[in-house]
Amino acid sequence: MHRNCCNKVLPAIVHPTKCCVNHTCQNYIVPEIHPSHTTTVNHENFIHEHYFPHTQSVVNEVTNQQVMMPGPGPMPGPGSMQGPGFGPRPGFGPRPNFPY
Repeated sequence: MHRNCCNKVLPAIVHPTKCCVNHTCQNYIVPEIHPSHTTTVNHENFIHEHYFPHTQSVVNEVTNQQVMMPGPGPMPGPGSMQGPGFGPRPGFGPRPNFPY
């Protein structure tokens, strides 16, 4: 945006002369050969992954003890099986006690 006002012209500032130089040249081509070689190295890496699967089981043990009791044994009560084939056999006495 310009304002309408009086402009005053100041004295010019003169900067030092910029010198320019033109160069001409003649190019001479000298072939220089720089051989190179590339070797490709293929790496094979074996990764040994160790796994340790684990299973678990449960064992239930049942024991049985045969205990020989001294004496004639419990008396049969009413309603128990009595009759031929049941009860003590003739000729059999008390069993010996085994130490276990």
